[in-house]
Amino acid sequence: MPKKDLIKAKRILIVDDEPDVLETLEDLLSQAKITMAGTFEEAKRLMGTQVFDIAILDIMGVNGYELLKIANQKNITAIMLTAHALTPEDTMKSRHEGAALYVPKDRMIDITTYLDDVLEAKQKGKTTWWRWIERFADLYNQKFEKDWQYKEKAFWKGFPYT
Repeated sequence: MPKKDLIKAKRILIVDDEPDVLETLEDLLSQAKITMAGTFEEAKRLMGTQVFDIAILDIMGVNGYELLKIANQKNITAIMLTAHALTPEDTMKSRHEGAALYVPKDRMIDITTYLDDVLEAKQKGKTTWWRWIERFADLYNQKFEKDWQYKEKAFWKGFPYT
């Protein structure tokens, strides 16, 4: 996937309780200004004392949904990143609670592309979920039961397909 470099010089907070995930994301996002946190408390403190453009939040282990609430209050674009909470239900919950995107950890190698998608959407006044189906539908179709996407019609109503 081509890089647009929209994240260059952005201030990004990465929150995950797994040090290897933090290190991997730091390497992948080297063109941005990275701050890392391994706990909920540390992330909460950082969001209260520093300014961030984007927060990448693990769901499990660091109370990601509570951090999402804080990020929303601080006007920080929040991306949910997960392995253990990879479910259609958590995807829907993330969107409903204001996450700019929901990224499975096994796809984090392309994190710059996903962040560029979100920033491009914001520039163009589109929903930040505009490319979610294009990026992740194949993974969900492999992992979840047939017709998983039709179980929650409210989630898909008005969902962007372009």
